[in-house]
Amino acid sequence: MKPRILVISNYNDFHTVRPEAEILLGLQRRGFGVDVMTYGGSEYARRFAEAGMKVIDFHPRHKFDRKECMRVRLALKEGAYDILQLFNSPASVTGLRAARGLPVKVVLYRGYTGNIHWYDPTAYLKYLHPRVDAVICNSLGVEQLLKRQLFFRKEKAVTINKGHDLSWYAGTEPADLKAFGIPEGAFTVACVANNRPMKGVPWLLRSLRHLSPGLPLHLLLLGRDMDTPRNRALIRGSGYEDRVHFPGFVPEVLRVVKACNAFVLPSLFGESITKSVLEAMCLGIPPLITDIPGNLELVEEGVSGLVVPPRNPAALGLALERLVREPQLAEYLGKGARERIQGPLNHQRSVSGYAALYERLTALTHRAER
Repeated sequence: MKPRILVISNYNDFHTVRPEAEILLGLQRRGFGVDVMTYGGSEYARRFAEAGMKVIDFHPRHKFDRKECMRVRLALKEGAYDILQLFNSPASVTGLRAARGLPVKVVLYRGYTGNIHWYDPTAYLKYLHPRVDAVICNSLGVEQLLKRQLFFRKEKAVTINKGHDLSWYAGTEPADLKAFGIPEGAFTVACVANNRPMKGVPWLLRSLRHLSPGLPLHLLLLGRDMDTPRNRALIRGSGYEDRVHFPGFVPEVLRVVKACNAFVLPSLFGESITKSVLEAMCLGIPPLITDIPGNLELVEEGVSGLVVPPRNPAALGLALERLVREPQLAEYLGKGARERIQGPLNHQRSVSGYAALYERLTALTHRAER
């Protein structure tokens, strides 16, 4: 008999949560009993219900609220679940407290590299809590970080990527880039990120100074807080001041990425496997990324994208110029990116990974009961 699973997560943002939510639907199709505790008004709550999954219209808003903890504990007792899957911080802290003394395996999720330390007392409220039976890591980089903090039972950390499916993006039509002031025929590179230090946007802008003058290159910086005095100052004198565009947040960003010739993400640290890169790969847009833990697992250098060291504007500029001067290479890498999604980064592999982990954990329970 397949395990019964209670999942606690927030599924309000359809686009953001799709890879995770589709894993749950995939498990349900494979015969697992999946119930979801989430905000009941979301699109995925409706889809879960249509798939025959029980949707509990609740999500903890705090980490130490006694009433919220009791609400989760009551659901665990009533459902007699084998697995409690917790995907975010309020769910993890509340769920671990609620599961105290109950015969349920507790599984957490980690999609970020960094900020877990054995000497930090707060780490024992979640990932290093002795009650945790497994932590699903979205990349090997996350798994390696976690294992360095786990003194015992390092096998708790398990890498299962949140894979994607090409069919999710099949209807994406390219946007008209002339709306951003980009002329027809220009080689356009998209960077989708909010301008945080970890994203390395200043290093991307510094790379423009390492380009040959006069390339037909335009750079689209899509995301919040990109148009700053510092970023403007970095492109001044590069010769490409009028080729860098700051449209900010764009609602239909996938249509814009689809219309571009390449995708760049110059991250410095902290990534797992970045969703925006995966989306570009699904659209057949060749990625140019840095070889930091996590993201390094996305791209096979020279086959499904280009990889450069972080904080190296010269290498980044050289790679950008190579893509502009060799459009056939960009096309080849774009095809390779889609093939990689169909291989190791495929959604069905994710479903199989979750299924195998849950069955292994419940098999351990049954052995212990004997």
